[in-house]
Amino acid sequence: MRQTQLTAFTRRQIVSQSLLFVSLLTAYQGNLLWAQPAAAQIGIFENHADVGTVLHPGSADYDSAKNTYTITGSGENMWSTADAFQFVWKKASGDVALAADISFPSKAGNEHKKAVLMVRQSLDPDSVYADVALHDNGLTSLQYRDEKGGNTHEIQSSITGPRRLRIAKRGDYVYMSLAGDREELHVAGGWLRIPLHESFYVGIGVCAHDKDRVENAVFSNIDLTTKSPPAGAQPALYSALETINVDSTDRRVVYLAAGRIEAPNWTRDGKSFLFNSGGRIERLPVAGGKPEMIDTGFAVRCNNDHGISPDGTQLVISDQSQKEDRSLIYISPMSGGTPRRITKNSPSYWHGWSPDGKMLAFVGERNDEFDIYSIPVTGGDETRLTTAKGLDDGPEYSPDGKYIYFNSVRTGTMQIWRMHSDGSEQEQVFSDDYNNWFPHISPDGQWMVFLTYEKDVSGHPENKDVMLRMMSLTDKKITVLAKLFGGQGTINVPSWSPDSKRLAFVSYALIPEEK
Repeated sequence: MRQTQLTAFTRRQIVSQSLLFVSLLTAYQGNLLWAQPAAAQIGIFENHADVGTVLHPGSADYDSAKNTYTITGSGENMWSTADAFQFVWKKASGDVALAADISFPSKAGNEHKKAVLMVRQSLDPDSVYADVALHDNGLTSLQYRDEKGGNTHEIQSSITGPRRLRIAKRGDYVYMSLAGDREELHVAGGWLRIPLHESFYVGIGVCAHDKDRVENAVFSNIDLTTKSPPAGAQPALYSALETINVDSTDRRVVYLAAGRIEAPNWTRDGKSFLFNSGGRIERLPVAGGKPEMIDTGFAVRCNNDHGISPDGTQLVISDQSQKEDRSLIYISPMSGGTPRRITKNSPSYWHGWSPDGKMLAFVGERNDEFDIYSIPVTGGDETRLTTAKGLDDGPEYSPDGKYIYFNSVRTGTMQIWRMHSDGSEQEQVFSDDYNNWFPHISPDGQWMVFLTYEKDVSGHPENKDVMLRMMSLTDKKITVLAKLFGGQGTINVPSWSPDSKRLAFVSYALIPEEK
């Protein structure tokens, strides 16, 4: 085949054009590099940026003499499925904890403008994140989005306007700590599984909560640590009695205690909660405060199966102080007093009180089988209502008294069932791939809330990642109210507010010992 010969002139042209192309490409790449925002070290942080859509660019100023950070930000909100705020950050991995004193120099603007301590997967506006947010009006919350593009949720603290705030990431979980005036930082509720992958962002931020305004906050005495708790450190257990608004799914911590409390009831007048702790029943105002113990006489080993009569005058408890340390059911006045024994046989665990006040529904183990029984409040003979093999548990009357809802493992996984109050016409309410426990019907009869474990979890153990889910009894549509760390003790007994708008439950936290 004939080959084309290149003249010297042609070769020089090709070389010249190649050199010109390389020169232009180098200049273009240089312009690209010049166009990228350069890293701007700000104290201990690497850079800052506006996240999401803002009308007014934010800024960050570090005063090395005072060791303070003044962050200026715009943005409409940090909520729903997208955020808009000024963020000052550094990259991190593993365990981190960030603490700071926070103040707002000006009281002008929206009372819900926010200053936050944050861990965040990316700088996308819909990123997975968790933050401890101080609002200008003093409201302090652990806010989070646990899936990209998902909705933001929050757990409101009972502490208003703290002096110092802290967010900590330990493994897959985050939690908040707060300190008031003349206080040290202490756990303040919230222990959430947030799926942050390596690496992520940790930092501070400001949102004006008004797209047309620019606001600022001052962060001082910042402490950023990346040390993990010592190997073998034993975690401390904390319990948070929370309420959740079933419309907004906003959560609020009412009471936080070291150790374990369980199973809140909401009193019929809407003013108090009852819960069990250390074998006793305690009463707590709905507004929070210090709980007081109810006198239950000899019954000092009460478990988490307790409740309130329809007229609000009597307390039913399940206690194992007597008869071979096995649970029996008793009734006493709500104000306290010597309990009156109801069940002859043990173990028996109360769960439901009929709306007419005449009958109790409970779980009893008889001949190695757990079934559901009913018994008059005056005592007497018990009536067996279920006979299926396997565990039946959690019986609760519907508000009209027509049905008893319960959970049963008779199909292989724990599912929600119901039957007529005499035990007839037992039917499964719905079926899915989870294990579902403790159905609770709202006082208006419109909703059913229940506790959900993953399908590989047997029984109803403590200290698991669980969900509170709610079903509309009209169309059987199920929604997730909350994801939390809990299980046994979270919602064993009826805990709806009288107006059917809120629910009480207990979440738990395992906080590693840190020195």
